[in-house]
Amino acid sequence: MESRKAGRYHKFCILIFEFLIIFYVMASLKIQQLIKENEFIRKAYNLAEESHRGQKRKSGDPYLNHVLATAELVWEWGLDQTSVAAALLHDVVEDTGYSLEKIKSEFGDEVAFIVGGVTKLGKIKYRGVERQVENLRKMILALSQDIRVIIVKLADRLHNMRTLNALPPQKQKRIALETMEIYAPIAYRLGMQKISGDLEDISFPYIYPREYRWLIENTQEKYEEREKYLERVKPIVLEAMKKAGIEVVDIDSRAKRYASLYKKLLRPGMNMDIDKIYDLVALRIVVKNIEDCYAALGVIHNLWPPLPNKITDYIALPKPNGYRSLHTKVFCLDNKITEIQIRTKEMHEEAETGIAAHWIYEQVRNLGDYLEKKAPAADKKELYWVQQLRNWQKEFTNPDEFIESLKIDFFKDRIFAITPKGEVIDLPSGVTPVDFAYHIHTAVGNSCVGARVNDKIVPLDYALKSGDIVEIMTQKNKKPSESWLTFVKTNHARNHIRAALKTKPEGLSAKEPEGSELRITVEDKPDLISQITAVISRSHANILAVNTITNSRFPSFRIKCDAANKEKIEKLLVKLKKIKEIKEISYVFLH
Repeated sequence: MESRKAGRYHKFCILIFEFLIIFYVMASLKIQQLIKENEFIRKAYNLAEESHRGQKRKSGDPYLNHVLATAELVWEWGLDQTSVAAALLHDVVEDTGYSLEKIKSEFGDEVAFIVGGVTKLGKIKYRGVERQVENLRKMILALSQDIRVIIVKLADRLHNMRTLNALPPQKQKRIALETMEIYAPIAYRLGMQKISGDLEDISFPYIYPREYRWLIENTQEKYEEREKYLERVKPIVLEAMKKAGIEVVDIDSRAKRYASLYKKLLRPGMNMDIDKIYDLVALRIVVKNIEDCYAALGVIHNLWPPLPNKITDYIALPKPNGYRSLHTKVFCLDNKITEIQIRTKEMHEEAETGIAAHWIYEQVRNLGDYLEKKAPAADKKELYWVQQLRNWQKEFTNPDEFIESLKIDFFKDRIFAITPKGEVIDLPSGVTPVDFAYHIHTAVGNSCVGARVNDKIVPLDYALKSGDIVEIMTQKNKKPSESWLTFVKTNHARNHIRAALKTKPEGLSAKEPEGSELRITVEDKPDLISQITAVISRSHANILAVNTITNSRFPSFRIKCDAANKEKIEKLLVKLKKIKEIKEISYVFLH
């Protein structure tokens, strides 16, 4: 049995390798044709070819292949000739000594700016928190000045990830981690879901090799079964759509990505049970217009009954990154629960490449113009978070706080809540009405006394969900409660609460925590708890209680200790993260 699984895994790897070879050959042919047809791009190519002549990559391939692949991606994503030219030249300054001034004189300000921005971003390394923060701030600045810098960098990173196997293992893991934690989330926030998914999927086996092998071994047959099953479903759907007069532009299956699947399996209650994943392979239907989307949804529900509360309308209420589609889960053939997605061709293209799908730079020169006057209202909303990000990052002086806040406030899974006036607010998942209030305005947060969600009064620690309509009740001269610090999720809210508490009259200052609770998810190993407690003891923290939770594939520990200082507890977390069996770790203060 094991040999058969190993054989399937080996076969799978060979197929992936062969696909990549074909992909690169086709890509090269496409970009070569563009170079022939466009004089400006041909000029950039000639300089790149001259500058990189004789240079080799770690794989032994000519360096020019990487340059061409990067430019090909940028062109496929729909960017302008300026972006393609910049992609061809993106490594010229760093690798050959060719100056930005020369690029500026030969290709103009815009190409030089993009090349310069990509060159700066290329210096990002996961080597010390301070250095990481410094370079992340550079990335945020680049995002807010010209989004094309980031898109070219994403193309550069995607091709580098596709050829990562040529690097030493230690470097592979560092680059993969950087990609998973920074570049993939940025791509997702820009609506570039396919690119984000590609980056995560390529990174995943380098960061979690054992988990990846486990997924391959346990899902390959299920993927194949679901694919065969959907091949039976497709003709039934097509026939029903034809009878209803709905033209189907495309119908295909979409396999859930390994990185995404792994995250879902780690959720509470899943217990690493793949049979609980109903969208392992989903059916995707592409139709001509929005009216046909809703009509097609009706046809599907006439064929098979939907699961209660499993219909999601991302057309009426798009995801914060602009994603639009209809999702439904139905009791399909043989009574199997099946996810079906319905969208237009335009929605599909936007889901693939996000902002790049409709980025027109003949009219838009930089993000400032884009946000202030030249972009349609819908697009302004999609990129408003970039400006928020730029303003927000100025608040932080502590590097550790900046990194953690970046991951939580901007890169975590997102929800959208709605104000009573219909404004959609983009927030991290798990946020409370208090987080929502502070997102609206500091004064709203400080004076908050209650909240209505969907016309019902809820507790202030209520976890908001996508689509919730949230109304904040306020009271003049009200001050935040110290207890809010125990349940708010965003650092933005937490910082403003602390600031307001400091302004209270003497005797009303915030109560100091009495200790903390470490929440640790691990890969089971004999004596692991002893190893963990030893690290805690060496950090001069007294352990008060240890609770073990073993109802999932990955056991969890809840360790109470007397460490009540934020700096001390975060230093402890850094030490604990060095234990390779620890998969997730967080903490809360105890009052």
